[in-house]
Amino acid sequence: MADIVLNVEVREQTGTGGARVTRREGLVPGVLYGGDKGPVPISVKMNEFKKALYTGKLLGHLVTLKYGSETQPVIAKAVDMHPVTDVPQHFDLYRVDANQQIKINVPLHFSHADEAPGIKRGGTLNVVFHDVQVSCAADHIPEELVVDLTGLDIGASIRVSDLKFPANVEAAVPADTVLATISGASSQADEDEAADAATSEGAAAEAAATPEEGGEA
Repeated sequence: MADIVLNVEVREQTGTGGARVTRREGLVPGVLYGGDKGPVPISVKMNEFKKALYTGKLLGHLVTLKYGSETQPVIAKAVDMHPVTDVPQHFDLYRVDANQQIKINVPLHFSHADEAPGIKRGGTLNVVFHDVQVSCAADHIPEELVVDLTGLDIGASIRVSDLKFPANVEAAVPADTVLATISGASSQADEDEAADAATSEGAAAEAAATPEEGGEA
């Protein structure tokens, strides 16, 4: 089973008002979805939930939900945080079987940037996607997928097909999906110049379409 265990209670109070009451009691409100059962409103003690969240192994990982003597493998797919205090406000869990095939996003880690000739020569790594969706068993979700930048020069594109997947894990998106590129200073300057030209043309067109003072609108 999973390393993280969430001790939950079933909430009687639901809706926005019920969630506020739950948080005032030092709990984080959430909902358990999935499987052949309906949604169940639940809650976890704030300190326990924050401890699990800050391990970095809660979201997108298999965890164990515990309710009394009952346990259930679940996936934590969403956690809402307060925009100012950064305190957990709500979470969503999904029921799964440990060996069930699921699709889930796994974070990308870009390594060996110091061994990429394109970056050494002043190029820039432009990340298009910070994670990629994979298909795997719920109890074999990778912590991350490593993108090795060794030997990559300016103009290089990193695609899903370039990734090395663990055994029994495969991409759930097209192999030719571009994850990142390495661009040079000159290409960036060209992009900036093109953007400036487009802005100037737009301003000129707007001025030409604006009636002169004293004329009819």
